[in-house]
Amino acid sequence: MDIKAFLKILYRYKWVLIAVPVVAAVITFFLVKNLPKQYSSEAQIATGLIDQSKQVATTGTQSADFFKTSQQFSNIIERIKMRKVMSILSYNLILHDLEKPKESFKPYSKKLDSLNSDGVKEVITLYRQKLLNKEVIAVDDNKGKYRLYDIIGSMGYHKEDIEKKLSIYRPDNSDFINVDYVSENPNLSSFVVNVLTTEFINNYGQDVSTNQTNSIQLLDSLLKKKESAMDQKNAALKAFKMKNGVLNLDKQSEIVYTQISQNEERKAQALRDIQSNQRAIADIESKLKGRGDAFSGGNSGVDNKAVLNLKGQLKVANDAYIDGGFRMVDKLKMDSLSRLIDRLSNRMSDDNVTNPQASKQALIQQKLALETVVSQAKGSIQSIDRELAVLKGKYNTMVPFDAGIQNYERDAELATKDYMTSLDTYNQTRTEQNVALKLQIAQVGLPGLPLPSKGILYVALAGISSFFICITALLVLFLLDHTIHTSKQLASATGAPVLGNLNLLTESDHTVRNIWNDKSNNVNFNMYKDLLRSLRFEISTVMGQDESKILGITSLTEGEGKSFIASSLAYAFAMIGKKVLLIGGDVQVAKSNSKELATSQNFETFLIKREIQVEDLITVLNKNTNNSSLLELQNLKSLKAGFDVLRKEFDIIIIDVNSLKELNIAKEWLLFAEKKIAVFEAGQVINDEDKELIEYIKGQSDFVGWVLNKTRPNKIKKGEAA
Repeated sequence: MDIKAFLKILYRYKWVLIAVPVVAAVITFFLVKNLPKQYSSEAQIATGLIDQSKQVATTGTQSADFFKTSQQFSNIIERIKMRKVMSILSYNLILHDLEKPKESFKPYSKKLDSLNSDGVKEVITLYRQKLLNKEVIAVDDNKGKYRLYDIIGSMGYHKEDIEKKLSIYRPDNSDFINVDYVSENPNLSSFVVNVLTTEFINNYGQDVSTNQTNSIQLLDSLLKKKESAMDQKNAALKAFKMKNGVLNLDKQSEIVYTQISQNEERKAQALRDIQSNQRAIADIESKLKGRGDAFSGGNSGVDNKAVLNLKGQLKVANDAYIDGGFRMVDKLKMDSLSRLIDRLSNRMSDDNVTNPQASKQALIQQKLALETVVSQAKGSIQSIDRELAVLKGKYNTMVPFDAGIQNYERDAELATKDYMTSLDTYNQTRTEQNVALKLQIAQVGLPGLPLPSKGILYVALAGISSFFICITALLVLFLLDHTIHTSKQLASATGAPVLGNLNLLTESDHTVRNIWNDKSNNVNFNMYKDLLRSLRFEISTVMGQDESKILGITSLTEGEGKSFIASSLAYAFAMIGKKVLLIGGDVQVAKSNSKELATSQNFETFLIKREIQVEDLITVLNKNTNNSSLLELQNLKSLKAGFDVLRKEFDIIIIDVNSLKELNIAKEWLLFAEKKIAVFEAGQVINDEDKELIEYIKGQSDFVGWVLNKTRPNKIKKGEAA
């Protein structure tokens, strides 16, 4: 956006920007100077949500949740505005005016004045009944004998009417909620805030108590169901344990498994003892066989037989001890036989200290002892195997019980957790009921002094708002205005340079001759001549760079003044002594040094005869009025030869080319022009079709630029300033 151009628009309409706000402010002043005085009254509700002195010990130590607290305040404020509470206020207001007509807050409306004394009593009774039942006032209340809804509305006591001047807010994150009402009556203002806060607190307390009681009853019923389900699950677990003789399956299975491990370890140890003892016996037998007859002598044959006999008895006693379930009697018998064998062996050893048979006897005795140990170990393996079988059987019987008892225990545990959760919720709800939010009136509303008048504020707002409305309107008009008035706008819209501009001539007789011969100091004529001289200079400079002589002048559409500009340029070049040939243009062209008109000749005739009557400075060749094609008259070579003849005769040739709307004819004429300019009429808009023509003329290598025609003087100054 062109800021400078917009500022020019504002400057042009400066008196509108001054007058409109002043008028608006004056009108507003007379409208508001007799406004009635306004009285405000404010009541405060203490919530206890922030005040720590009203918090119980269990909640006072908790960190403050600012979002939750803000939400609670918002809920309370919205509950105050509920239609139910506002209806109670409406009933109280209308009842006050009906029951105390002398102290009525407002003058009676026509609907109230139309009621007689009996009607007033009946209406009071109906309103009292609705207030007692806490009914919401609605349009359906008009269907009875009296139009109760309309009566309240006629006094301005509806919810919508009251809320226009009612303000409910929480000041500065405090613990309070302020209720403020403004009216023309101080008593009305205090009555509204006091009744509204009192009735709201009463209704709020009742609603909260009712909701909490319903919640507790629901939770109590749910808690009993959870307790019953928990008892059933625990009873089922107990019955399963009693039926299967299981007290603590995990502990019992652990004990049995430990016993199995211990017996398997005993069996493995016994096997190791048997293997080691059998190896020792084999070594002793190898030694006995290797000695030969060295151990054949001696007198211990009887003793050996006795020892063998005792060992046989010991083996029998050992088998009896194992098979008999490890009885103490068998154990004593084994011990007695062992002592006899040891005693007899010791005696044989003492008797044969120096006897060669002693060593053999010792080996034999050692062998017998080892054989006894092996026999005892083998007997203990059988006993261990039987005990392992019993323990494994017992353990295997516990496996099916494990899955079943886990299901019972899991169900019982879930039921218990569910019950405990419900119990916690129930207890918490009971606690919240006991320490529930208790709203209190911290400050009652009192009648006050009238508020400062807002008349000055209204007057200022009227002036300021009207001022900005005017600026906005001018801005919208400026943005929507796509017409081109200045050279800068034309250059920006076309992307091509602008050589100059020519002002609009409003005089009826503005021929080229009258303009140049004017002696009356006509402002428009003088400006036109000055601008034309400037344009002549620009064109001469451009054409002089490559000694061009043929200038083609076209435009986007007809009627933009290109023919008059062509004639004017011809006259302007003649004024500096140039021999000018004008092809087309305005036929009313005078000779530069006389009042006679230039003789008109035909361009087609020249093409045929190649003869031209050269005037003093300006020679005119008329174009064919039927706009026939040049290339249909002669071929391109002959046409170029004709223009070469003209170039030799004249200093400058100006061709009034058809508009670009007739593009087929314009292209042929522009083919012979060495420099080309285009004329654009000020105040026009460039549309999409024009953009295509602009791109075409810009694409010409010898296109010089634009001439902005029919500009107004103020627009020219504006363009130069911009």
